[in-house]
Amino acid sequence: MAKILYCKEIAETIKQEIKQNTEKLIAEKGIRPGLAILLVGNDPGSKAYVNSKERTCKELGFHSLIRREEENFSEEEVIKLVKTWNEDDSIHGILVQLPLPKHINERKVIETILPRKDVDGFHPENVGRLVIGLDSFVPCTPAGIIELIRREKIETKGKHVVVAGRSNIVGKPIANLLLQKKENANAIVTICHTAAKDLKQYTRQADILIAAMGAPELIDSDYLKDDVVIIDVGYNRVEDKKEAKGYRIAGDVHFEDAKAKAAAITPVPGGVGLMTIAMLMLNTLKAAAGEIQF
Repeated sequence: MAKILYCKEIAETIKQEIKQNTEKLIAEKGIRPGLAILLVGNDPGSKAYVNSKERTCKELGFHSLIRREEENFSEEEVIKLVKTWNEDDSIHGILVQLPLPKHINERKVIETILPRKDVDGFHPENVGRLVIGLDSFVPCTPAGIIELIRREKIETKGKHVVVAGRSNIVGKPIANLLLQKKENANAIVTICHTAAKDLKQYTRQADILIAAMGAPELIDSDYLKDDVVIIDVGYNRVEDKKEAKGYRIAGDVHFEDAKAKAAAITPVPGGVGLMTIAMLMLNTLKAAAGEIQF
C-alpha cells in the first residue's frame, strides 16, 4: 500500500520558518517583505487564490498590497501599475494573477515585471537562469515539488523521472530542475504529453511520475510500473451530482486505482497545491533579503 504524501504539515512547517525569518529580517534590517498582487476580472478560482495569498501574507507578517480590478481594466493600465510597483521600495515581489482577460497580453505584462521582483518565476530572465543552473526565482509549484522531494527524502539521483505535461508553469521548469547536477535532482528526465500516440509507453518507465497535464484521472494503474512515486499536480473539476457543489476536485491520476501500485502518492486535494503559496511567500522573503543577485 502506498505512502500518502500529505503536504499540509510540510507547508505549515515552511510557513512557520518563513514567519521566524521574517521577524528576524525586520528586527535586524528593518525590512518587512512586501508582496503586491493584481487581480483583473471575476474568475472564481483566481479570486480564491488571491484571497488565500492575502491571508497568508497577514499570517506571516508581510506587507501586502492587493489590487482587484474589473474585467475591462486595460493592458496599458496593467503595465502602468506594474511599473509603479517596480519603483516602490516597499514592494519586493509582484504577482499578476493569471489567467488575464484576453485583451491583455500576458507575455508583455510578465516581461514588464523586474526580474528581481518576479516571485512567480515567469520572467524570461528567471527562466533562462533556471535552465542554465543559476540562482533564480523558481515557479512556485515546481519549487514546491523539489521541497517535497527534499523533506520526504525521495531519492532522485539516477532515477528515471517522467514528467507528463509541458506547461511553462510546471512541466518545463520541473524537468529542468530535476535534470540538474544538484542534490534532490540529478535525475534522468523524460517529458511526455497528450500528443504521444501511446502515453503508457513512457509513464510505465517512470521511477517517479509527475502528472501535470490537466487531464482528470487519466492515469490509472495500467499507466504505472510497480513501486512508482507519483506526484500529482493536476487540479480538475469533475462533475459529480453527489456533491453539494455539483462537482469534486480530482487530480490527473486516478488516486484509488493508482495507490495500490505506487510506493508513494500525493492526494488531490491535500497534495502539492498546498506547497505553492508557501513557496510564493518564500520567494518573496528571498527577494526582500536580496538573496538572489541579478
